[in-house]
Amino acid sequence: MKSIIIIGGGAAGMMASVFAARGGSDVTLIESNEKLGKKIYITGKGRCNYTNAADTEDFFNSVFEGKRFSYSAVYGFDSSMLMDLFAEAGMKSKVERGGRVFPASDKASDVTKALRKLMDDAGVKVRLNEKVEDIVVEDGEVKAVKTDSGMYSCDAVILATGGKSYPTTGSDGNGYSLLKRLGHTIETPRPALVPFVAKDKWVESLAGLSLVNVEGSLYVDGKLTDRRFGEMLFTHKGISGPIVLTMSCFVKEYKNVLVTIDLKPALSKETLDKRILKDFSENTNREFKNSLDKLMPKSLAKVVVDLSGISPTKKVNQITTKEREELVNLIKALPVHISSDAGFKEAIITTGGVKLKEVNPSTMESKIVKGLYLAGEVLNLHAFTGGYNLQLAFSTGHSAGVAASEE
Repeated sequence: MKSIIIIGGGAAGMMASVFAARGGSDVTLIESNEKLGKKIYITGKGRCNYTNAADTEDFFNSVFEGKRFSYSAVYGFDSSMLMDLFAEAGMKSKVERGGRVFPASDKASDVTKALRKLMDDAGVKVRLNEKVEDIVVEDGEVKAVKTDSGMYSCDAVILATGGKSYPTTGSDGNGYSLLKRLGHTIETPRPALVPFVAKDKWVESLAGLSLVNVEGSLYVDGKLTDRRFGEMLFTHKGISGPIVLTMSCFVKEYKNVLVTIDLKPALSKETLDKRILKDFSENTNREFKNSLDKLMPKSLAKVVVDLSGISPTKKVNQITTKEREELVNLIKALPVHISSDAGFKEAIITTGGVKLKEVNPSTMESKIVKGLYLAGEVLNLHAFTGGYNLQLAFSTGHSAGVAASEE
């Protein structure tokens, strides 16, 4: 019987263990944490948006790094197959807005429980609180795995140690070090799907304010790099929310980064100007600082007033056409100057990782070390929010598990 060691008990590692064991191999999964699936518990705010029900072709439009590489894995194990597998383990699912798929119970723990049941049924052995120190290779082929508790001889290794985001869940980048020593190239890991930190002090006054149906435009070195419509959120140190997290995937260096927010994307500048004039005309003696409350939340209106350059106590009937024009421009492009991202501690995923050219996309086997397979976020394979990244983890884990057991 073939002996397979799996390093990492996250989504990719657990899925790989199920299919490696179903293939008839003797499988042991080694996890450094005290429990499996630690990162799964915190995804989707504890609800776990574990995949997306989009058509497979549409699915690939949300993969921003490694799209072509992912074809084989996703076609081999797509969202419908994943949902069927979880149903087999007794977990019901539901599809929400944007094709996002959650456990029917809204409990992320049910995803981990389903995976654990599948593992137990397949006969996977699990070693918790054990840290892998080295992968032993002889003549270019995997021979054993060394941990802080001993040595495991094996015929194959599936490495699924994740990236560097949410390091408290065990994603500490250890997998990169192991792979570098074996000759793999690691593309520089960076936080992605991560909030932005702003230079502007006024954002602090809006902390907690959520905006829907706004349009954000990302400029890097003065060039329009991305534009998104949807929801965003102000934090105590910057901006976050779906459109911001997606934009962060397009920033590599934070030298000259600007986000402008169109607070009224449904209105043209001309229509917005007429709307403001109408509000002004309802009380011509009103002070400017009290004139925008019908147009936007009060806290945001105060910021717009402060940034407009118009005196807060100026009567609205005294505001000039030029001043009103600049006010319209401000509402249509509220500028937020970005100093950095919020770092790995707040990043949903890590971009970068193992160079994809060094991995067989059909089997996930390393082209450098025979018998070494890679799955999940340790690969330089990444997608936007919406359940796509977990599906990539499950799909690559499936491919690695099946191939490692067969070969």
